[in-house]
Amino acid sequence: MRVVAVIPARFASTRFPGKPLAELNGKPMIQWVYERTTQASSVDRVIVATEDERIARAVRDFGGDVQMTRADHPTGTDRLAEVAARVDADLVVNVQGDEPLISPRMIDQAVTPLKRNPSLVMGTLKSPITAVEDYLNPNVVKVVTDRQGFALYFSRAPIPHPRDLAANLEAHPAAVQAFKHVGLYVYRKDFLLTFAKLSATPLENLEKLEQLRALEHGFKIKVVETTFTSQGVDTPEDLGRVRALLTGS
Repeated sequence: MRVVAVIPARFASTRFPGKPLAELNGKPMIQWVYERTTQASSVDRVIVATEDERIARAVRDFGGDVQMTRADHPTGTDRLAEVAARVDADLVVNVQGDEPLISPRMIDQAVTPLKRNPSLVMGTLKSPITAVEDYLNPNVVKVVTDRQGFALYFSRAPIPHPRDLAANLEAHPAAVQAFKHVGLYVYRKDFLLTFAKLSATPLENLEKLEQLRALEHGFKIKVVETTFTSQGVDTPEDLGRVRALLTGS
């Protein structure tokens, strides 16, 4: 079974233009993501997908594999699907280009269920929420799953809602047993090409969460719990935090 990881990398960003090329301890951020992804034992090939020649040039400079895509894709998944359609792959992994500290083990954890079970078409990760601030933060996406580890719902709202603890939540944050969604996806290639053509759905538009499209169209998403953590970069301030983590300061 051939597994290809694709890292969508867009130059334009409302909060942080040029983010993939931001310098991080002597290397562009996209290089950190690329190199960590290549360390995943389950991955056979890593490709950066971009519409911007500046990013493509940077990837070529460090010896990476890059493919140019159309510039008018509305989502990273659409960019992913364009590349997936022209590569030899059974499984396609979507690795976010703003996760320079991603653990290769996280990728392997997400891939494993789809390798073992041919009926699974899509997978992702979750990690426990331990801080009430994260639980209440709409920028931290939450996920609830069934007993078999399939997603029931994703939301920016604090879910599940602890009815009996709501008035004193800060004293009992762990009692909620809430989970953060980790935005790393694995798709069976045929499903990814189908998924990219599905119409957007009401809950997807309401929450601005593309993975809800799969659930609303009746597809299951396997969710694996991970104890590994990462630090995404959405703003220049986030980049400073990652630099501090890398230097141990």
